[in-house]
Amino acid sequence: MATLKQRLQTLIGRAVDTLKAQAVIAADSASAAQVEPARAAAHGDFASNIALLLGKGAGLPARDLAQKIIARLPPNDLIEKTEIAGPGFINFFLKKGAFQAVVREILDQRQRFGAADLGRGQRVLLEFVSANPTGPLHVGHGRAAAYGAACAGLLQKAGFAVECEYYVNDAGRQMDILAVSIWLRYLKHFWPKLPFPHNGYQGDYIEDIALELKEAHDDRFHKGSEEDLTNRIVLDHLVPEFRMDQLIRYAMDTLEADNYRLILKAGLASIKAGIEADLKAFGVKFDRWFSEHSLLADKRVLACIDELEKNNRVYQKDGAKWFRSGEFGDTKDRVLVRENGEPTYFAADIAYHRDKIERGYDRLINIWGADHHGYIARVQAALQALGLAADKLEIRLVQFVSLFRGRERLPMSTRSGEFVTLRALREEIGRDAARFFYVSRKGEQHLDFDLELAKARSNDNPVYYIQYAHARICSVFRQAAEKGYDYRAAEVGPHLAALTAAHEIALLRALANYPAVIEKAAGAREPHQLAHYLLDLANDFHRCYNAGRFLVEDERIRTARLALAEATGEVIRNGLAILGVSALESM
Repeated sequence: MATLKQRLQTLIGRAVDTLKAQAVIAADSASAAQVEPARAAAHGDFASNIALLLGKGAGLPARDLAQKIIARLPPNDLIEKTEIAGPGFINFFLKKGAFQAVVREILDQRQRFGAADLGRGQRVLLEFVSANPTGPLHVGHGRAAAYGAACAGLLQKAGFAVECEYYVNDAGRQMDILAVSIWLRYLKHFWPKLPFPHNGYQGDYIEDIALELKEAHDDRFHKGSEEDLTNRIVLDHLVPEFRMDQLIRYAMDTLEADNYRLILKAGLASIKAGIEADLKAFGVKFDRWFSEHSLLADKRVLACIDELEKNNRVYQKDGAKWFRSGEFGDTKDRVLVRENGEPTYFAADIAYHRDKIERGYDRLINIWGADHHGYIARVQAALQALGLAADKLEIRLVQFVSLFRGRERLPMSTRSGEFVTLRALREEIGRDAARFFYVSRKGEQHLDFDLELAKARSNDNPVYYIQYAHARICSVFRQAAEKGYDYRAAEVGPHLAALTAAHEIALLRALANYPAVIEKAAGAREPHQLAHYLLDLANDFHRCYNAGRFLVEDERIRTARLALAEATGEVIRNGLAILGVSALESM
């Protein structure tokens, strides 16, 4: 069934076609009407800028063309009146019956209500979170998880075929630092005074993994010299990062390959399992976990480097191989292979994105942290240099999160081990509050996360306020059953004309706007639009609830109000589900 917006677009389109036939406007003029919900009730229910779009080409003032479009609108049972506003906007005021019919539409379609055809079955690969498996997920990762999952839900509702993927950075220097950190904590069981490098991973989880290794393998990894290691850790004349490189080389040489790989794999397996468990508990699911190491193991990284070299896109300088990314719009050239012969993270990312494109997706959407802003141009440059469709790649940046407990700002450093984990956040405030608060602001905006507000059971807490509206609706129907009222959703149609009060019409308008919100939020990749809509919808319902009883004696009015409540509950449930939030039946 066409939405109110789509029905208006059709009427406007027919009026424009008539004007084309009458040679008022050119036959080849674009005629797709842009229709949006009005920002204020005083300006009608919907507005269109079609006259502004076509006025110049028609050689007419937009207001004059708007009048001609209005005059040629086909007869219909939808529009009550129209107004021309500003430079040529057309405001549409709809008949009450148009909104009353939305209730029947929602109750017929249920979860399908609001579904859009924006995607038309296009295959989308959505990659998000992809945090290094060097420690538990913290609250910053939680925002990417909530945002990514909500985007997936919106895109699916809008007709896209979405797959979600987590890119596991299980290769490279950070994994070596992880292995060394675990080994040094393991050695503390034999050499209690052994110092620990401040740029190693220092969280309690490292000690837990080391203890598991000790219990499983006893002294198998008790190798090297305490004095030699101590000297390497505290060497003052070496910069910290170079000191760590020396420790990595010492660990590899001392442990030998098999033992070193065993420690690294044990750390990776433990941390990755924790990440998977945390995301599952957070309600975030991935269709695929893609290993960076697999790209190196089957030579796909080297194949990309070789192809770039053959195309004269690579040169050597200072012992390293550089990609000429500056020729493709990047700010400077980038290293592909380090002086030691090891490919960079960037080289692996090139192979990863090539693999994504070759899997045949229509669109690739990456959700990255804001600190990766400078990374966008180099990845797009590499795809162009390989002759791949760089325009398929869409990058969405998610800004940082500052977590507050009262006035205290909590730390967020993974390397130091001083951070609040996503698991701790979920256990303190609950999954629902965390998921909603994370998407309550635009992804590109910084988020100050207020723990005290998220836990508050008051109307100041937006997720509580929305869930309370749903719980109230469920309570109304429990009371109706207790009173023995007979209500059948399939038979409400003749009664809906009883919904005439201003607060009821306002709620009906809000329900009618749900499909437009879904389409707009999905197209812009902005879940916060849906979050704000649900808050406004809850407010409209609470106003109705407080204005008068639902369970009145008059069967016609009671049935109409119950149908309105049921339709509202359906939309709240569906919207919250997209955001990963529960619709509670009692509170």
